[in-house]
Order: sequence, then C-alpha cells, then structure tokens
Amino acid sequence: MNLSEAEILKQCAKMCENTLMETLSISFCEVGENYLVAKMPVTPKVHQPDGVLHGGAMVALAESVGSAASYIFLDARDFFIRGIEISANHVKSVREGYVFARAEIIHKGKTTQLWDIKIRDEEKNLVSIVKLTTIALPKTR
Repeated sequence: MNLSEAEILKQCAKMCENTLMETLSISFCEVGENYLVAKMPVTPKVHQPDGVLHGGAMVALAESVGSAASYIFLDARDFFIRGIEISANHVKSVREGYVFARAEIIHKGKTTQLWDIKIRDEEKNLVSIVKLTTIALPKTR
C-alpha cells in the first residue's frame, strides 16, 4: 500500500459522505495489508421490529466494507467497483452496541474479487459470515 493507514481511513470516510453508509453511521476504523474493518452502531434505526439488528443492515455493512476494500486494494481510480453477488449467514442476534465487519481478500483477480467478511460484536462473538464478489468495471473517459 502506498498510502498510510490514516490516509486510507480518511479516503474511506470521504467515500461515505451522502451515501447509505452515512445513513447507517458506518465508519471505517482499521486497515491492514489485506483487510479493512468498518463498524456500525446497533440502534433502533437498524433494528427489526422485535428490537434486534436487521439482517439487511448487516449485509449493507458487509457490502460497504468489501466494496471499499476492493477500491483500496485494487488502486481502482480507473474503475467502478460493484458488488455482483453476496450471501450471508446470520448466526447471532445483537440488540445494542457496535458490530464490526472485517473484509479479507480470498481471490484478487483483475476483473472479479472474492471477499470473506466476518461480522462480530464488541465481545468478538461471530454475528454473521458473508461472502461478497465484486467486479471492477473500467471507467470510460
């Protein structure tokens, strides 16, 4: 990586402005050699009617962190990154606090990328396992 961790996190924060990520209060909090972590507060705004974190909000968190990781690790200034397939298995309910999504690359192709995303609560309990496939589409000039 050519950018520092602080620069990457700042770039991720800028990408969130006026997007679904901002609406869900998703923020990026850690980056490493081949992973990116984002967090989301668990509040009534992302609850199901019975007061637990909505699975769709977890999937939005996972796609957000995986797509941002693709953008960063592919140095994708010349590409649009899009999610093309996502599957999630939710294994634990959360009512409050924060959840953290860590995206790690499984396959880094020139066109498609495969991400393993684990969502955990503040006590590091596994909440959801997500697999995301992204595609890098060339920007037309």
